[in-house]
Amino acid sequence: MPNSRNQPRCGVCKSKLVKNGKTSAGKTRWRCKTCGASLTVQRKDITRHAELRMFLRRLLEDADPQELAGSARTFYRRTTWCWRIDVPRPPATGEIHDVIMLDGTYFQQWRLLIATNGNKVIDWQWCDTEKKVAWEQILTRHPAPRLVVTDGGSGLISAIREHWPSAKHQRCFFHIFQAQHRYLTFNPRLEAGQELLALTKTLMKVKNVDHAVKWISQYSSWEAKWNTFLKHRTYANKHTSRPKGISDKSKWWFTHRTLRSARALYRCLIKDGTLFAYLSKELPKREQGWAAHNLAPLKA
Repeated sequence: MPNSRNQPRCGVCKSKLVKNGKTSAGKTRWRCKTCGASLTVQRKDITRHAELRMFLRRLLEDADPQELAGSARTFYRRTTWCWRIDVPRPPATGEIHDVIMLDGTYFQQWRLLIATNGNKVIDWQWCDTEKKVAWEQILTRHPAPRLVVTDGGSGLISAIREHWPSAKHQRCFFHIFQAQHRYLTFNPRLEAGQELLALTKTLMKVKNVDHAVKWISQYSSWEAKWNTFLKHRTYANKHTSRPKGISDKSKWWFTHRTLRSARALYRCLIKDGTLFAYLSKELPKREQGWAAHNLAPLKA
């Protein structure tokens, strides 16, 4: 193969080639005066540059693949290699951040773990699934911050306890909303669910300790009001369908199981101190304000 340069050489006799017109596609045709070989030179660097520009337009500008490459299939075939580019990782400076948010997002079959301080991404890690050993790759490269915000994943929590034991842990409000919506739906049928959903929506209005105390008081009142209701049982009989996850040997189960799950989530958050950790007196006031407005996870 000839070299990709202004004066390529013949792949047969290594003699210098001279220009000999153009092909019907507009490419320069080269000819060897020594052996008479005629060929065109493939500039892979220019081709890759064009493919990378297409990839970035699709990724950053949401351009239509069909307009970029003629068809979506052609676009994805030509830009497959772009996903394997080794992007330089931000250097680990050893800086102790006040707040670090940790979250992951899926790209095709891969999981991208991201760490940000609210202003910029400070680290990332590719992995197959979100698990402890993957999170440890980020945590071991940086000192513990004062506050870490997470989605509550078990692997991440385990890694934080081992490598950042001094950091206060705040559960992400966005993920709390997601979990409660799974339990309660967006339009609860029962009054208890409606009240708990309304209480969940007020979380983002908590800006200081007084607001947090008021919220906890309102939640405690909700628990006291519906405590008996949530103890209702359903007994097994031939006319009652058995919920998923209930053993065939069980003679009864709690009737309002999803409501009890929603209650259990808040009980755990309050007990672990991860519901309003961002209001800790150890954090500067400016960081408390940042955390109150930015508890949602990073979106790629």
